Amino acid sequence: MAQLDDSTNRLYRIRRTIMQMLRDRDYLVADYEVSLTKEQFRDKFGDEPKRDDLVISKAKRSDQSDQIFVFFPEEPKVGVKTIKTYAERMKSELVFRAIMVVQTSLTPFAKQCLSEMAPKYQIEEAELLVNIKEHTLVPEHQVLSAEEKKTLLERYTVKESQLPRMQDRDPVARYYGLKHGQVVKIIRPSETAGRYVTYRYVV
Repeated sequence: MAQLDDSTNRLYRIRRTIMQMLRDRDYLVADYEVSLTKEQFRDKFGDEPKRDDLVISKAKRSDQSDQIFVFFPEEPKVGVKTIKTYAERMKSELVFRAIMVVQTSLTPFAKQCLSEMAPKYQIEEAELLVNIKEHTLVPEHQVLSAEEKKTLLERYTVKESQLPRMQDRDPVARYYGLKHGQVVKIIRPSETAGRYVTYRYVV
């Protein structure tokens, strides 16, 4: 069977990474969606997929009402009109979070539009060709729930601000969609202890 062309192959890889990322964020993603082959991708979306056809909608495992959209804008540089179109769809379907897989960037007005919509509507920008978690230098990260965070702070009698920090723009923080105030547990292999655990507070 003929190979996928470069742009189609790129979309296939990005969509697979998105599915892995959504599952890591605790959204309901089936195994077959993560393991979709290139042939299955082509059968489903055609030889030259329209980016608009790739839209994904998922719900949180722990709360079905907490949903997210993933949009794939057609235009290389996303403008205000596209942002407003997505915002209208989110509003009509009561979805308050989305990821926008951009090809290059946003216009300055589109960026301003996004910041004006926050915090009610949170739309992240992403260009996810590879899964950062699969990089050998990235240790295992586990996002703590509010209850786990409370237990951690009580156990060590520390304030969250006393924990080592992680910027919310950090690539791993962006992968997990971490927000200010969340705490992540980082597990690294250690030759002496077997594993070494640290915590980071997102700022």
